[in-house]
Amino acid sequence: MTIPASTYQLAADLGALLLRKNLTITTAESCTGGGIAYSLTEVPGSSGYLDRSFVTYSNKAKQQLLNVKAETLLQHGAVSEACVLEMAEGAAQAAGCQVSVAVSGIAGPGGGTATKPVGLVWFAFHLHGHQVSIQQLFAGDRAGIRQQAIDFALDQLILMLAD
Repeated sequence: MTIPASTYQLAADLGALLLRKNLTITTAESCTGGGIAYSLTEVPGSSGYLDRSFVTYSNKAKQQLLNVKAETLLQHGAVSEACVLEMAEGAAQAAGCQVSVAVSGIAGPGGGTATKPVGLVWFAFHLHGHQVSIQQLFAGDRAGIRQQAIDFALDQLILMLAD
């Protein structure tokens, strides 16, 4: 499995920032299936900033590994701002990291609804105890939506950590 050159460059740039700032990162991934962590580990030396990552595809995994509340999932669903915020915080705490990213979305081709269409992806970024959430709607097939989500997460982390 290889990643696009542009994704590798984003991962390398993010890794350099993390090393320069002496920060560690973890990921909490659902629809991207570990793609962000995979991209980060393609870069030599990534063990200097990535110790562990979480692929929590099911609601049960989100609850058990990241402490996402059952009430959050019942009230808002897995593809929601509330869920990714809890995922990002839970991952940062579980991994003992200063930085985390959480992703949950609907990559398709099925599973979309009128209020949560295919391509809807929620992101949460946990930076030094502060959190930011962002919703995006990507177009394309399953692989394209997942790749866009990976690249978006890496790009946003670079922007948030840049001086």
